[in-house]
This record gives sequence, C-alpha cells and structure tokens, in this order.
Amino acid sequence: MRICLVASSRFPIIEPFAGGLEAMTHGLAAELVRRGHEVTLFAAPGSDPALPVTYLGTASFEPSEAAMRDVNAPSRGALAEHHAYLALMLRLARTGTAEFDVVHNNSLHHLPVAMAPALGVPLLTTLHTPPLPLIESAIHLGPNPASFVAVSAHTSDTWSHVVHSEVVPNGIDLARWRFGRGGGPAVWSGRLVPEKAPHLAIDACRRAGLGLVLVGPAHDRDYFDREVAPRLGGGVEYRGHLDHRELAHLLRAASVAVVTPDWDEPYGLVASEAMASGTPVAGYARGGLPEVVGVEGGVLVEPGDQAALARAIRDARRLDRAAVRRHAERTCSLERMVDDYERCYAALTHEPVAA
Repeated sequence: MRICLVASSRFPIIEPFAGGLEAMTHGLAAELVRRGHEVTLFAAPGSDPALPVTYLGTASFEPSEAAMRDVNAPSRGALAEHHAYLALMLRLARTGTAEFDVVHNNSLHHLPVAMAPALGVPLLTTLHTPPLPLIESAIHLGPNPASFVAVSAHTSDTWSHVVHSEVVPNGIDLARWRFGRGGGPAVWSGRLVPEKAPHLAIDACRRAGLGLVLVGPAHDRDYFDREVAPRLGGGVEYRGHLDHRELAHLLRAASVAVVTPDWDEPYGLVASEAMASGTPVAGYARGGLPEVVGVEGGVLVEPGDQAALARAIRDARRLDRAAVRRHAERTCSLERMVDDYERCYAALTHEPVAA
C-alpha cells in the first residue's frame, strides 16, 4: 500500500526520542517499510534519514510585525506548527489520491482531522493523549470521514463523548529490548516533567532502600531544578537523555522500573520497554498503565500512596523476570501493533489483508 504517515512538526522522529509518540511512529514507519509498503513519513526536520521522511515546516513563514501586534496573536512556535500542517494538508488535498491509498495521522494537531473531508483518501488518526480541545472542535464539525484508534481502552474511553475509536495498543521492537538478569538499581525513564513526577519515584525508592537511576529529557527545567535536582545524590543519579541502545542496557541490568504518572497515562511505553527487558514494573495504577502491565508485568498501587509504592518496589523485584518478558512478548510486540494497523488500513481502503 501507499501509506502517508503524519508525525510531529516539533519533535524529530529520531533517537533519543522526545517521548513515546515519537518512538511509536519510528517503529511503525520502519516496520511498514520492512513489510514492503510504500511509506512517506512527514515529520520534523532532523528526523531519521534512514526512514522515508519528508520534512514538515520547510516552507518558511514569518508573520508581519503588524500581525504580531494583535493582542491575541499566538506564539511564533504555534504559528510555525500551524503553517507546517496547513501546507501539508493543502498538498494532500491537491495530490493525495495520486500519491497515497491511506493517510495515518500521528500528530497532535487539529488540522489533519479538520481537513480530512478534503483529502479524497481515508484518514486514520491515532489518539495518543487525553482529549484536546481543538481536535474535539474538528471532530464536532462533521460529517467527517476520518477514523480513529486509541492506544489503550482507557484513552478510547476518555474520547468516547466525541468519537468512537478502536483500540490498537502501542508496540515495541522486542529484538531491541532483550532479556536481562537484573540485580541493579531501580530505573525511572521518560520525560522529566511534573505530570510524569520522577520526584515521587525518588522518594519511594529512598523509602524502599533502593538506589535509582533517572533517564530522559528534562523538558521542564524549572520543575527539574525545583523538584529533581535537590533530591539527587545518596544513591540517586540522573544520567541524561539516552538513546535506545544505552537505555536497553540499563533496563536489562535494573531490578525494577518505577513508573509514577501524576496524570492519566494514555499508554505507558516505558513500561513495555522495561518488561521486554525482563524488568518488572512498580508504579501507580493510572490511565492505560494497568492494561499494559497487567498482573504479570509488575505491581501497581493506588496513585499517590508513597508507602504502598515503596512496598510495590520491593515486591516487584521478586517477580519472575522470565515471566515478565513472556508477558511483554504476548502483548507489546511491534509486529502485533503493525498487524493491527494493516487491518485498519485494509478496512478503510477495502483492500485484502496480506497473509
């Protein structure tokens, strides 16, 4: 099939990934290419040149000073993002039927959804987050031929007041996340931002008497300086933003992965990566995380209960690592995810699914 993938115009699809959305998009694009599909990935400048990528936002746009004096003018960053997606969607409206059989939108921008009726080819949107107001607005404009899937049943439920969505859980390349024997300190991985709450992981690991390694991008520097930096030391260290090879090595050696969402996590790719390494998860049961971890992948507790989380950290370390890996193999594979998306594409285009 001829597949157009629409990604973020802000964060490149390249390691080290800015987040789970970017990692998922990279894996999806690479596996679709491996299966013989003709793929074009529209993504931020700096994305992996090994992928069939066309950069978003290359058509420069600079608003006039008169326009920017408007008291309600959006930020220049928001305008650049708007211009990038508007240029892409106008291109697809002109040439989409000649270029593609299906468009798969993995961005968080409203224009792909709002302009879906103009494309002439089916558009599938993956819902990676809780509801966003501008996307809700685009959906309400219907009738809209766009179709939707969500990364977890929880995320699907949060959008159910505006749209029906099938569930296609995220997947990871299990060959890149190999089994390890563990025995080392705990690991916390992800974006170091308030809604991911790594400071809670530090406090719980100290309570459990276990060292902790933090890895990931510090997108919110004020939060990092206020809540994370003062807690470092004494067995807790921050190793920066690692690529997948470095992170996989760390997870294979970890005794437990701590996941502390202070929001309703749409999926929780960091949990999949840990479990694929044989490393059990200890964390808060929020959002889609209970679907990912299940009863075999770790121990989840009531959000905000630090004493319970410390006990979960100790209990999860005793789980059978081979059983944790088998759970990941059954539920978190990239092959399963791409199989599901191929079925979605086939249903939208009325094409048979390859055996």
